[in-house]
Amino acid sequence: MTDFLLELLSEEIPARMQAKARVDLERLFTAQMVEAGLKAGAITVYSTPRRLALIAKDLPAQTEPVSEEAKGPPEAAPDKAVEGFCRKNGVTRDQLEVRDINGRPTYFAVINKPGRDSKDVLADAIPAIIRAFPWPKSMRWGDASVSTESLRWVRPLSGIVAILGDDLVPCEIDGLTSGYDTVGHRFHNAKAPFVSSEVKRQAEENDPSVSRLGSTRTEPGRITIGNASDYAEKLCACHVLVNHEQRQNIIRDGAAKAASDAGLDLVEDEGLVIENAGLTEWPVPLLGSFDPAFLDVPEEVIQLTARVNQKYFICRDKQGALAPNFVCTANIAASDGGKAIIAGNEKVLAARLSDAKFFWELDQKTKLEDHAKKLSNIVFHEKLGTVADKVERVVKLAEWLASLEGTGLLRANPEQIQLAARLCKADLVTEMVGEFPELQGLMGGYYAEKEGLLVEVSRAIRDHYKPVGQGDDVPTDPVAVCVSLADKLDTLGAFFGVDLPPTGSKDPFALRRAALGVVSLIQENSLRLPLETTIKNAQDWLVESPAGLTMSRGKLLDFFADRLKVQQREAGVRHDLIDAVFALGGEDDLVRLLARVKALQSFVETTDGVNLLAGYKRASNILKKDGGSSVRVERSRGTDAARQGLSTALETNGKEGSIGSSAELNVLSYSPEKAEKTLIDALDATQPLVTAAIKTEQFETAMTALAALRGPIDEFFEDVTVNDSDETKREARLALLARFRNAVHQVADFSKIEG
Repeated sequence: MTDFLLELLSEEIPARMQAKARVDLERLFTAQMVEAGLKAGAITVYSTPRRLALIAKDLPAQTEPVSEEAKGPPEAAPDKAVEGFCRKNGVTRDQLEVRDINGRPTYFAVINKPGRDSKDVLADAIPAIIRAFPWPKSMRWGDASVSTESLRWVRPLSGIVAILGDDLVPCEIDGLTSGYDTVGHRFHNAKAPFVSSEVKRQAEENDPSVSRLGSTRTEPGRITIGNASDYAEKLCACHVLVNHEQRQNIIRDGAAKAASDAGLDLVEDEGLVIENAGLTEWPVPLLGSFDPAFLDVPEEVIQLTARVNQKYFICRDKQGALAPNFVCTANIAASDGGKAIIAGNEKVLAARLSDAKFFWELDQKTKLEDHAKKLSNIVFHEKLGTVADKVERVVKLAEWLASLEGTGLLRANPEQIQLAARLCKADLVTEMVGEFPELQGLMGGYYAEKEGLLVEVSRAIRDHYKPVGQGDDVPTDPVAVCVSLADKLDTLGAFFGVDLPPTGSKDPFALRRAALGVVSLIQENSLRLPLETTIKNAQDWLVESPAGLTMSRGKLLDFFADRLKVQQREAGVRHDLIDAVFALGGEDDLVRLLARVKALQSFVETTDGVNLLAGYKRASNILKKDGGSSVRVERSRGTDAARQGLSTALETNGKEGSIGSSAELNVLSYSPEKAEKTLIDALDATQPLVTAAIKTEQFETAMTALAALRGPIDEFFEDVTVNDSDETKREARLALLARFRNAVHQVADFSKIEG
């Protein structure tokens, strides 16, 4: 068993692509090995800005020999047919075997394939891996780039190290041949390595294999790798920490320490840790500062400027306020301790913050009302008018939402709602949002506050995009809730109205996110919103009402149902219970619907719930075998009243509130058996309780009432023959089972419940 090392050296690989590249390299390598009949032990994949590396442990020296058989033509077949079979399988005629197949002599070719050296397998696999690599973006380079057949890679590929054990795996692709040599750090590599004691300590803590860091002096230029076991150590001696997790730990811990040493707290940002690890091969966190005067700019602006533009971490003081400091990640252990690097980064950040401060002050010279007038120059969508048109629809819808009784939104002030809705998109034309689109809404809230507008208005402008994803804050202020709902409902109604719903994985207008936002707003604020009516109003206010809106409303309601299912499944609610409640139909009050689902989940997990479900399924199966709910009542020899009762019970087929009166079902032409009478009495007692509980939305009470049917239905099936030879009894008992099924359907369609 031998270890294998592969390194693909290139110009800088974008940090955002490195995690997937590691996964793809392992996947492609494994696929090549499986195809060749090789199986490696542990596989480790590394990445730095300049290289992808893979180490595969315990590769066998060669593949196993393989013996294959191929059935050919009959012995009496024409010579051409036999010769063609031989050519196809790489054998001669005298190598063929003749076997008896059903009394017919038939040729067989036995092909023995000897094992291949793993080195040969790898030599073929490496070019295949490189050519098949699925970079999100790739390029061609050099003179060969004039041809579309030339090699593509994320950045120009400059070297291949391929070593099996101590032996080179010779391979070539696009004029580039494999070798033992790689390069160290781009800046440190020109001289013998200098390693600070602190960096050495952190490296040793994160990876014991580099314990000799700094002890090996290397020649400038290329590094010769001996085998997989000395790869990381030799690179580390040349200021390359090839293990991305090791670099992340150094950045995470070092940035926190740099802030702590200055009496500050680092704002944790794991995404920034990973990004900086993808930008550096020898990370050194350094603390810098900026002019406290910049703190007059909203802190979100400072954070974005530092994070997005410069990849800096920000800090807070011990009181939690934003501090005029940052932590940058150098890619070199500077001999001056990083003073020059810090000064350069401070200068760059100061220029960025000066621009931000200028935008902040410039935007405030124009009122939001005047900014909003420019929205008529921005197209929202070619089929849906301008952003100004959208704002007008949002205003109408927000005002209408606030006027609904019983929704929980009547506390909102109509004048505040109108003003907030009219100004909610005004910051889209500001300089600050032009620079940082992520700040839309937030900057509008700040500008509204600076103008002296009421806090309810500025808060609604700031929060009307929320929630924008899982875990985001959900507005609870009535004005903000109205405007946020109106904005999202208008977007959904508009795009569905012009037949532009999401398709497959594509959702260019973020409609799934908007629907989940609506669901979260309704849930968080317990809003009793008639969703179907709301959608109708949202679409009625479109600039040009397209044809087919009625159909689009149905699609949109189904879309909401799907989003709700996704959300509830992620919250741990069984999907079959959601389907059981949705199957009732006619429910567009999400608060009531979810309360019903919650009560159902609690109920079906009890013994009574399990047993009642079993009884329901048995009753449902009997009715299904008998033709469902269409027993021919005219054959019954009971009284007219009894026949009418049977018809009522059987034809309702689960419609809520149409169970059939007890008086009708109790008028029978025969004396019911004890268990039959017990079930009738139980239904008589239970049905009014269930109906009343559902009417008052006491779903737990309704479930408890249904539980009283568990014993009677079990006893009924134990003691009563449903398919009696007496047709009158049979039809009456089927009607009784239909009545039982319909009683259960008042709560949910139990046929959708698994178990």
